[in-house]
Order: sequence, then structure tokens, then C-alpha cells
Amino acid sequence: MLIYSTAQATDEWSWTVINGGHVIIYSKDAGADRAFIRDVLKFKYVDVHNGWLIFKLPPSEVAVHPSDENDMHEFYLMTDDLDVEMRGLKKAGADCEPVSQQQWGRSTRIKLPGGGTLGLYEPRHARPE
Repeated sequence: MLIYSTAQATDEWSWTVINGGHVIIYSKDAGADRAFIRDVLKFKYVDVHNGWLIFKLPPSEVAVHPSDENDMHEFYLMTDDLDVEMRGLKKAGADCEPVSQQQWGRSTRIKLPGGGTLGLYEPRHARPE
């Protein structure tokens, strides 16, 4: 698999300047959703101030899709086996929407205690290393 990068060692600016990303999920019950991510998804975290948790994400990727609008963003968690992940979530008391088959993979949405959802999908495409 080929991984492409436009950064050159001689460039003044290089990709190493940016060292991460920060995703924000807005919720009507942030405390319940933080507890869900901590206790059900089991993401590692730091408590930066009185229960304000910042979670470590698994390795991530970014894709840019065409759209008629700007400033639209989606967040999906990824898994190698959607069926196994959904069974584990169900066992932990989490509900998922029915699986949708897409050209790029199989997906569902995990229902959060605060009323929102998180996308979860099993990709069919190659993933950057």
C-alpha cells in the first residue's frame, strides 16, 4: 500500500508541526456521555478539571468529501469487525441502530445516553499507516 505525503525534508514547514487533532462532541447530557465513553467504550482519559474528561482516541484518519456546503463534519469510530463490536456494546448495555451497507463499508450509530449518536463503521477501504 502506498502512503502519500507532500512534505519534503527541506521544506520550512513540515507535517510534524501538527501533532494531533481534537474532536468535540456536543451533548445535552455531557456528563452521561463522558461516563459512557469512559465506562462502556473504555477510552483512556485525563481529568483536566473536576470531571472534565479528555479522551485518547484510537489511531485516526481524515477524509475530505465533496459537498454543496462547507463546515460540515462527521465523526466515526472504526472497527475491524462491526458484528463483534456491536455484540460487545449490547452486552455493555449500549444500543446501536441497524447496520447499513455502504460502498465504503458497513456502518451503524451508537446511541449515547445524552440523546446523540456516534458513528461506528467497518471500513472496506485501505487505511493509512
